[in-house]
This record gives sequence, structure tokens and C-alpha cells, in this order.
Amino acid sequence: MKKKPPQRRPGKPLASRPSLLERINPNAAGIDCGAATHYVAVPPGRDPTPVRTFPTFTAELHRLADWLTACGVTSVAMESTGVYWIPLFEILEARGLDVALVNARHVKNVPGRKSDVMDCQWLQELHSVGLLRASFRPTAAIAALRAYLRHRETLVQSAATHIQRMQKALVQMNLQLSVVLSDITGVTGLRIVRDIIAGQTDPHALAQHRDKRCQASQTDIIAALTGHYRPEHVFVLQQNLELFDMYHRQLAACDAAIEAHIAPLAAQAPPPAGPLPAPRTKAKPKARDNAPRFDIRTPLHQLTGVDLTQIDAIGPYSALRLLAEIGPDMSRWPTAGHFPSWLTLAPHNKITGGRLLSSKTMPSDNRAAAILRLSALSLGRTDTALGAFYRRLASRAGKAKAITATARKLAILVYRSLKEGLVYQDPGAAAYDAHTRERVLRRLRQRAAHLGYVLLNRETGELLEGAVS
Repeated sequence: MKKKPPQRRPGKPLASRPSLLERINPNAAGIDCGAATHYVAVPPGRDPTPVRTFPTFTAELHRLADWLTACGVTSVAMESTGVYWIPLFEILEARGLDVALVNARHVKNVPGRKSDVMDCQWLQELHSVGLLRASFRPTAAIAALRAYLRHRETLVQSAATHIQRMQKALVQMNLQLSVVLSDITGVTGLRIVRDIIAGQTDPHALAQHRDKRCQASQTDIIAALTGHYRPEHVFVLQQNLELFDMYHRQLAACDAAIEAHIAPLAAQAPPPAGPLPAPRTKAKPKARDNAPRFDIRTPLHQLTGVDLTQIDAIGPYSALRLLAEIGPDMSRWPTAGHFPSWLTLAPHNKITGGRLLSSKTMPSDNRAAAILRLSALSLGRTDTALGAFYRRLASRAGKAKAITATARKLAILVYRSLKEGLVYQDPGAAAYDAHTRERVLRRLRQRAAHLGYVLLNRETGELLEGAVS
């Protein structure tokens, strides 16, 4: 029987070995974050025990920061493991350390050598030789705004869940209110639902709540409200309506917190070069859209110096969510090509032997990219240059690729607006179509000249200029 090799005791660090690469960050440390314990590795020779463990309690995190400072560490690399890294990141950042949050996919250890101790040592080794790239994280003020808005999205999703449950309770009573009303949480729908919970079961009395703007007739509403008003389903309807109302009260409080947080940020920013432009569209906000009710464009214009809502398909709420994810400072991305690449909206080319294997975009959960994709989707029916681009590409390559390509164009416009102060003006779908036609004709002229032919304009009977080289 083959004897198993001796097992290394847990927590015992590996013997230090000389590095074959130049240490760009000699004062680097690596941290493997966990739910209950953080494993920290400093350069060998800085401490008799270069690998230590620290519990995740706040006092221990400050002791961890003190130990790193005593070891002369100036830069720290840690994996983005769940949300366990956030308290430690904030403490180390407040201490003045350069903290690099790295993608766990980029620091996978070699097979067969997986442990917490080895992970932190591997992070320290890679970071010391400059092989780790820090993930983007906005400033503390923008990160706080991002936390507010992400929580707001959670509240909106939770409220939508209770709308679905109210619809289910109504259908179980065979009350087909969702068939005759486009939104059961509109003026007519909520009046009827609240009256049902109050004990009213007469369809004719309930139909009296019909708003004059409702497209369904009173007869249709009476027919839809004729059903079986069972008490257990009415009880479920009541509880979900109460939760729906509660979430909307929470949304109002969250909007007040967002408004209070963004006001000082805008006041601290340098004054914009010009006044706030007129709104791109004059459409009034709908009663049941999910956008906040306070003025968003003014503080965003003061914060960034530009008006992102001048870009087609980007409304005030989308601009606010986008700024909360990326921040107003574009210096993190050197060029306009780096930004959509970080958003995973650019082709990811795989080339070997001079042959292109794939150019698909990388899968990602980037929230800023999701906002731009949703904005691109809404451009399909607009009479704009971006809308014409989307329709042309959708007819040729499909809607999925058209959405990605249009979102990439939006990302470039956002980047140029924030970094270069671009004031976007839509040339219109007709101008884009004319430009596309001219480009196609130019290529046809070149192709015809290469084959020894000329192009003839059937309307005028004239040869196209430049047909023959």
C-alpha cells in the first residue's frame, strides 16, 4: 500500500522562496477574506510570523491595520469575496493604505494547492511582482450614493413582487382585473382593491371607481369583477397591499436620503461652465414609473459639469444610476476604448495562430452595462441616429448584438461627455441613413473600379463620380 505524504498543519506558512521576477511592490501584503477570519501575509522578513489570522470583529480589524503599518506595508491586495471585504477595505483605506480589490478569477492558485494560508501568500506574491490589477471602486461619497440606489432598486423589486401576489389573489377569486386594466396599481385599480378589502363585493359598486381616463368600459369592469370573494384570498390580498404601501413609504424615505446625500456633493463640485440645457424631451413623468420625484438633472449637472440626459435614451434616473456606478471621474480609463471594454460591451477577441477563434463579449454582471443595455433597447422606435443604427444592425445581426453595439456607442458618448465635456446633439435618423448610404456607395465604387466596371445612376443616367479609378 502506497504511503500518503505527510500533511502540512493548517495555518503553517510555506517556506519563503526567492522570486524570479522583479518585485515592483516590495511593501505589498495579501489578504484572504472570510466570514469569520481574515488570513494576512506580509513580505518575509518583516515579522517572525509573516502569516497571521485575524477575526472579523472591528477591534481585530484595527489591530490588523496596526500590524500592517508596523510591518511597513503600503499596498494591500484582497479578493472580492462576498461582502466580507467591505469593512476591512474601508478601514485600510482610511489608514492611507493603497488597497487593491482584485477579481477572484484572476488570482486562482495552481491546482492542488488550495488553502487559506496559501491563498493570502499567493496574493502577496502576485501583488509584489505587479501581476494583479485592481478592480474599479468609486470614491467613498459615490460608493455611498451607489449603496442608496442599489437599495432603492431592491425596494422597487420587492414592491413589484407584492403586485404579482395581489394579481394572483385576484385571479384565484376569478376577478380578472388585470385583463381590463393595464395596471392594477393605477388610480382605478387601487381604488377597487382597497374597496374590496374594505368589504365591498358588489361589482356594480366597485365599477363606480373607474377613472375617466380608463380605457375599459364600466360594463367590462363589472364583468371582470364578478367572481368568488373568498375570505382567505381577500386576506392575502389585504396583506400584500399593506406590504406594497409599506415599500412605497420606504421608497419615499430612500428618495429623501438620496436627495440629502447628493446635494452636498453637487455643492462641493466646481461650478459648471454653462447653464443647464433645456430638457431633451418634455414628457411628464408617469404616475407609476419608478423614478424619484425630486429634481435630478440640476444636482447632476452641478456634479459633472455636463448634462448626460442630452444623450438619447438616457433619462435623469438612468443618469443618476449610471453616475452612482462609475462616478464622474473618467481618469480610471485612459481612452474611450477602455471604458466599454471594462463594461464588457466591446468584442473579446480570441486569436491564436493569426486566426480569430471568437469575438463574443465576456459575460458580466456589471450594473452600469445593464443600465446602458436597457437604454439601448428603448432606442429601437426612436427617430434618432442611434435608433437608426440599432435598427440597421438588428436587421443584419439580430437584436442581441444590436443592443450590445448600441450600448457601446452610448458608453463612448458618456465617457466623452464626462471627460471631454462633449455636448451631444442628435443629427437625426435621416442624417444617419444618408451617411450610411454614402458609405455604401463609396465601397461599391471602389469594388466596381477594382473589377473594371462603372456605376450608373438610373435616375439621372450619369456615371457616379469616382466609379473608375
